[in-house]
Amino acid sequence: MTIETENPPVPYSGLARQIAAGGIGIVAFAAFLALLWYSSTTLLLLFAGILFGVFLSAMADLLRSVMGGGPTLRLVIVCALFVGLLSSVATLGGTTIGQQAMALSSTLRAQLGTVKTFMEERGIDTSFLNLGTVKATPDDSAPSMEASAAPARKPKLPDASTIASGTGAIISQTFKILAGVFEGVGTIFVIIFLGVLLAAQPKLYRNGLLRFVPRQRQRNAAKLIDDISETLRRWLLGQMATMTVLFLLTWIGLTLIGIPGALVLGFLTGLMTFIPNVGGILAGGLILLASLGSGWAAVVSSFGLFLVIQFLEGSILTPLIQRHAISIPPATLFAAQIFLGVLFGLWGLALALPLIAIIKVVLNHLWPNQTASA
Repeated sequence: MTIETENPPVPYSGLARQIAAGGIGIVAFAAFLALLWYSSTTLLLLFAGILFGVFLSAMADLLRSVMGGGPTLRLVIVCALFVGLLSSVATLGGTTIGQQAMALSSTLRAQLGTVKTFMEERGIDTSFLNLGTVKATPDDSAPSMEASAAPARKPKLPDASTIASGTGAIISQTFKILAGVFEGVGTIFVIIFLGVLLAAQPKLYRNGLLRFVPRQRQRNAAKLIDDISETLRRWLLGQMATMTVLFLLTWIGLTLIGIPGALVLGFLTGLMTFIPNVGGILAGGLILLASLGSGWAAVVSSFGLFLVIQFLEGSILTPLIQRHAISIPPATLFAAQIFLGVLFGLWGLALALPLIAIIKVVLNHLWPNQTASA
């Protein structure tokens, strides 16, 4: 009597084909992850350009209630206003900002040196506060008796090799500075150029993305894209409003207290507000460090101003402005900032909130019941 097995054995050729397909799939997935890892900076740069494009589109939509015309005309007006605002700030306040930035830099370096000396006197390691200053050695600070008794000699002219090495070092440093400048300008240019192109024809790129989606799922995909765009639009408008209010409050408050570089500190505070949680702490540290040279009354007043600004941001501005945009628990956001900051540096830290917002929208579409009840 023969016993029939429920699952007949797989032929050798079919088993080998399955193993080969599984291996190819694993290798392809690993290659995809490696590509994402090595191109993460470029992808985050492109994402910043997309955010700028969403911001331009949102500002153009706001003009719809003020004026008529097509979306292209409104976008041109928004870009003209944006360029005019930047040009006015650079023209009217460029000298003041430059002077305050230099004064603030000198104040911060002096106060940082004071803090370093205070910690060294109490046996605390201050290697992380190294300012690059070179201490004079006893041989360099005071000439020896033999050197003072020796007759004065004519200075020896440097030879050709010394001149060549010094010239090479100067050229190398110059190229490094130029490379850094071109890299920063190129990054800003890519973000602005990509944002303008996306804001000019948003439907074209939206429909282009939908072409990669199967026909039976295009309606859900279109709803997902629209929800992501709307979430980022509301968050960006609210974030810009919060940044502007904090900039004005910090600038006016520090000016009344008498802290040098109040305009620059206010601008940095508003700019760092783009990074929730971490940005406020960094801005507060800069304010306190800059106020050390103005006396303890200025330090206490600056600290009180920082607490008031943080209270307004956390308890009034953010809940009032961002309540209809996104709602992410602070612990989740802080953990995401730390994780993305360690992986991708400043880009990951600055773009953590919009990335988490996009993930939340995707999860709301995948599991609407679970995310709605959470």
